[in-house]
Parts: sequence; C-alpha cells; structure tokens
Amino acid sequence: MKLILNIFLILTACLSCDNVSTSSQPVQHRILPGADRPIEYLPLLKNRKVGVIVNHTSMVGSQHLVNFLTGKGIEVTKIFSPEHGFKGNADAGAKIDDDVERYNGIPIKSLYGDNKQPKSSDLMDVDILLFDIQDVGVRFYTYISTLHYVMQSAAENDKSLIILDRPNPLASYIDGPVLEPAFKSFVGMHPVPVVYGLTIGEYAQMINGEKWLKEGIQANINVIQIANYTHDSVYILPINPSPNLPNNIAIGHYPSICFFEGTSVSVGRGTKAPFQQIGHPNYQGHHTFTPISGPGAKYPKLENKLCYGVNLKEVTPSKDGLDLSYLIDFYKDLSSKNIPFFNDNNFFDLLAGTDKMKKMIINGTPEAEMKIYWEPELLEYKIKRKKYLLYN
Repeated sequence: MKLILNIFLILTACLSCDNVSTSSQPVQHRILPGADRPIEYLPLLKNRKVGVIVNHTSMVGSQHLVNFLTGKGIEVTKIFSPEHGFKGNADAGAKIDDDVERYNGIPIKSLYGDNKQPKSSDLMDVDILLFDIQDVGVRFYTYISTLHYVMQSAAENDKSLIILDRPNPLASYIDGPVLEPAFKSFVGMHPVPVVYGLTIGEYAQMINGEKWLKEGIQANINVIQIANYTHDSVYILPINPSPNLPNNIAIGHYPSICFFEGTSVSVGRGTKAPFQQIGHPNYQGHHTFTPISGPGAKYPKLENKLCYGVNLKEVTPSKDGLDLSYLIDFYKDLSSKNIPFFNDNNFFDLLAGTDKMKKMIINGTPEAEMKIYWEPELLEYKIKRKKYLLYN
C-alpha cells in the first residue's frame, strides 16, 4: 500500500507541473503574464469597443494581442503606442507621429512627444481601455509615465482600464534616491526610488492609492494578475522591451548605467551591446568600441569615435542594488584630465530625481555613504509599497 501511495504522489507531482526541466534546478510552474490568461479578461471585453495601449511586447503566446483579440471577435477600435512606437523600433526620445498606415485597419495614436495623454476625442469610439506593455521596473523607463497619463485620461473620461500585468525583471531589490518634486519630468513622475520593486499592475495601484493623478482623481482599474509568480521569480523577457535593451544582461545593468546618459560618456548605443559597455575617447581603459548610427540608435553619442572603457557583457549585473562605482570611477578619470563629465542640460539630475547625487559624486563621497544618505526615504517607501503588493 505504501508503494502504491508513493507512486501516486510522484505521478501527481509530475502532472501538476507546466513544464519539465532536465536541469538540476527544481521544477517550477510556468509564469503566465496576464495576457496569457484570456479567460480572465475576454468576458470583460465582449460587446465592447476596446482601445488598447500596446507595443511589440504585447504578445499572447506567439500572437500579438491585437490579432488575438480580433480573432476572438473583440472589436478593437483604437491603438495607442508608447515611447519607441507600436513596433518598438524607434530611438529613445524620438518624436513619433501617428502611424498613417494603421495596423490591420485600426488607427494608431502615439502617446509620446507632444501628445502623451489620450484626448477625449480619441476615446469617443472607445468603451474600455486595455493596457499591456512589458516594463522593466526602473523609474526613468517611460512606460510607467505612459501608464500614468492613460490612467488620467481613463479617470477623466469615465473609462474602465484593464491592465494585463507582466513580471518585473528587476523586482528582487529596491534602491536609489526617491524622486524629489522639483525634478519631476517624463523620465520620473512619482516619488519612488530608481528601482521600485513593483510590477506595472502593482504600480498602477500605487498611482491610484497615493492619488498621484491630477486633482487626486482615481481610475477604475482591474489588474489581471500574473500566475505562478512572486517578486523572487527569475523571468527572462521573451522580447526585448526597447531597441537598446536587447537582453537580460543589458536590463540588469540598465538601472546603474543609465545615469551615464546625462554625461559625456557613451553607454554603447550604436553598437551591438548597448548598456553592456561604457566608454569615452579619453578614458583610460583597454576595452574599445565605436558607436555608429543605425536602427534604434540614430546619431548616437560619440558617433564614429573610438571609445575606451569597460566591457560589462561578462559582468553579472547586481541583484542587490545599484552599482555606482562606474560613475564614480569615470568622473574621477575624466575630471582629472579637465574633460567635462556631466552634461549641462540637467538631464543627470532628472534621471537621479535629485541634484544631491551629482553633488556627492563631485565631492568625492564614497558609494556606501551615498546609499546611506537615501536609506531613510527608502525605508519609508518600502512601508508604503507593501499596501500595493499583489505577489507576496
């Protein structure tokens, strides 16, 4: 009887797994983003005119969400796209005009550039909104800014908003200064740390709960949760979320390396390894690369100039917090040669969400002391964050 029971338990365990691994790692249930749980949201869209906020990451298995919805008889009347466009191949910061060609006959409206928020006229043929975009969990990655403006429009126009949640590949830690109101911009709209430890669905709940929308209004949101997921889950993005984050190594380095966008140093845009190498023509280093203009990186910083620097392709990204050692090192090296490091357009401070970080680097403050400085506000944020967690 005991033998039969053991066999039954083994068979039950095998049948309960979504996929079987041949590695030595424990078998786990497959993570299912909200989009891959149509039974949860298709009934909410039936007989409704749907406006979708999507890009190239909005996939249901191997099929784009728009095609999936229309194939199920859902009427999609409007497509809204974020930075990088509907196809996800536009440069960072590039102005995107409305797509004249449409997609399968459905008009596309850009939510980047001059028109960041859906207008009332855009929603006249929309009954309900559906948001499905892969985020990376970093404050200056602008998909959460687009989320804010979509929620604002939904609240002002009395439209419900369904959010198909997706995993945050950087949910394992929280770090960086909390944004100060004086440095609010499209690359930082809310008082959260650089790495904030929430999925985009949880983030939407925080926007609502903290009343960050204009005049404190709140959107009617419904988050379709991720199945088999916690913030400790390892999730490899199946599609690069933007042109210059081509893999999980780049995504892992991104929170620490993106600060260089506010300096004279290249982060590898215009190469085959963006956000996986950093360099400058006058830096003392052995690794070299030359940025050139191309798709997703037109006119990159230091174009056609041989840069010396650091190769991060073989460096495991930090999973415990920001790594500011590269910033400090490059500043010391270039400033000792009287070469300007910080750009004079204030962009570094907008990325940091404060001017204190720049001042500490200039003053030679060690990295450990810099992190101690913003620890109290991080603790306060972590307490606030707990109210909005969906995946404990």
